Amino acid sequence: MTTASITPRTPVRGTPRTFTDVVRERTDALAERDAFVFLPDDGQGSVPEHLTYAGLDRRARGTASWLREHGAVGRPVLLLHPPGTAFVAAFVGCLYAGSVAVPAPLPTDQGQQLARVAGILRDSGASAVLSTGAYVPLLEAWLESVALPRVRCLATDREDIGDPASWRAPDTSPDDLAFLQYTSGSTSEPKGVMVTHANLLANEAAIGRWAGTHEGMVVGGWLPHYHDLGLIGHLLHSLYVGGLSVQMSPLSFLKRPRRWLEMIGDYRVEGSGAPDFAYDLCLRRVTDEQLARLDLSSWRCAPNGAEPVRADTLRAFVERFAPAGLRREVFAPCYGLAETTLLVTGADPATEPTIRTVDAAALEQGVLAVGEGRTLAGSGSARDCEVRIVAPGTDAPLADGLVGEIWVRGPSVTAGYFGNEAATADCFGADGWLRTGDLGVLDAGELFVTGRLKEVIVLAGRNLYPHDIERAAQSADPSLTRGAGAAFAVRSDRAAGATTSTEHNDSTASGGRGGSEREHLVLVQEVRLAAVRDGDLRAVATAAQSVIGREFAVPAGNVVLVKPGTVRRTTSGKVRRTTMRDLFLDGSLTPLYEVLEPAVRDLLGDSTDTTALSADAPDATDATDATDPGVSS
Repeated sequence: MTTASITPRTPVRGTPRTFTDVVRERTDALAERDAFVFLPDDGQGSVPEHLTYAGLDRRARGTASWLREHGAVGRPVLLLHPPGTAFVAAFVGCLYAGSVAVPAPLPTDQGQQLARVAGILRDSGASAVLSTGAYVPLLEAWLESVALPRVRCLATDREDIGDPASWRAPDTSPDDLAFLQYTSGSTSEPKGVMVTHANLLANEAAIGRWAGTHEGMVVGGWLPHYHDLGLIGHLLHSLYVGGLSVQMSPLSFLKRPRRWLEMIGDYRVEGSGAPDFAYDLCLRRVTDEQLARLDLSSWRCAPNGAEPVRADTLRAFVERFAPAGLRREVFAPCYGLAETTLLVTGADPATEPTIRTVDAAALEQGVLAVGEGRTLAGSGSARDCEVRIVAPGTDAPLADGLVGEIWVRGPSVTAGYFGNEAATADCFGADGWLRTGDLGVLDAGELFVTGRLKEVIVLAGRNLYPHDIERAAQSADPSLTRGAGAAFAVRSDRAAGATTSTEHNDSTASGGRGGSEREHLVLVQEVRLAAVRDGDLRAVATAAQSVIGREFAVPAGNVVLVKPGTVRRTTSGKVRRTTMRDLFLDGSLTPLYEVLEPAVRDLLGDSTDTTALSADAPDATDATDATDPGVSS
């Protein structure tokens, strides 16, 4: 694989020390080229939005001048934009001002989303909010309602927001913060990861070497601009190499998955990535007639990350879309997280992904061994960093082939959590090593990610991974939505009948918990009522129980079927299993049908073991038949 140069054709300031320097060099060298194209989807024949490098520079200078005038230099600034080019101009405007950009989802009337963004605003102490003219009045009213009326709002799509000619370059150093990336909160409350300019430059260089990106390259996607893969991989990396980024909204993709694939052909996109569910959604929703019109021959790097990578998805996608010119080696499974800026490991895009069939029983005991029962997709080797596997709860490295917590060290590891010294010390305090909280195993230098440490379900001394249980259950009936279930464990006191959540499972065994306690597996699963045969929810729940019992040899006595949209997800589409466990234990879920063991039912105060609603109840629309990383909280 050829590694492309990331140096502009006409370098004007020497080696860039900050990402701001990179953007200024690109705008000088590539002024009249398109930097970004956004494809709207309003059903009214709207034309694509174009933003040239010169236009980006001019709008960013105006925004930066306004931020300087309003005392935002060196301070966090919240970016609340709908999908489109205005966000990019606002983000670069923060760089030009020496402010700290804080990308976040645009608040909606959804209670969780409003609460999340209000929390980000308060945690970051943002001095200003940037958005578009259509949303600023709504945001000002919202700020008033959350008792933050003094935070100024600016519509960055206006032409008169500041004087570009009065702009002057900020005095920014490599160790200064470029932006705060708020974590998605799959197992905890969101925290603001402090990404410095040095972190960002190091990770963008690693991405470039891994994916072989080059000046003029076209990247494209639909992931939210406030998520690390969408922001760093699809938007900022294009600026870094002097390429073109073509974007559409997450909702546009979810409504019509084919539009993503059509965009790749129409704009000759070379690089475009997504979580595993997106490839699966294309498999289920793109028709043969639509497939016949696709051209995917330009696509040479398709990162698959942000959630467990399924080997069957990789195989099925390549087989399904090969007639459209898709190459077998296009998939590049990868692993990364906000705390490492983005990329940690990645499979070589020039070769087919590594697939291992392993002994499921051995894996449950923390050992990677050849056998049957589970298939793993490798996430490639380390890129510009060190990776080690450590016994959970210790500092002891493990040998290859043993499952433990993934630790990472290198220049992309960020500076910690903004204003949260305790959490920073907990995760970043191991002699330069980041404790990721993820479980994995190394084999011949390749990383295989197996799950989240806090989410491992320990039953009878066996470590079971919730996504495996969820996937098996969802295969039991067509009405069970793929990727829309949450498996977790609760613990009951056999004598007293008290049941509690298992917040953090030791990944070795549960033998030290005493004979009076028992772990209970619970599955909360979304069901599409319109697809339930004869409206028989009992049969659906029984089928799920049977599959779990057969494949994992564990009792599956607790199945809760819920309507679409109930299972909470992060901004990247990860299931928030800890949140779902809390909602279950709090009695906050409204089941369509449930079957519970007596010990679990006693905790919830139920008097019956099942609750059912008619299959005539309202169902979700087709557009919500998938994880929505742009809408879910």
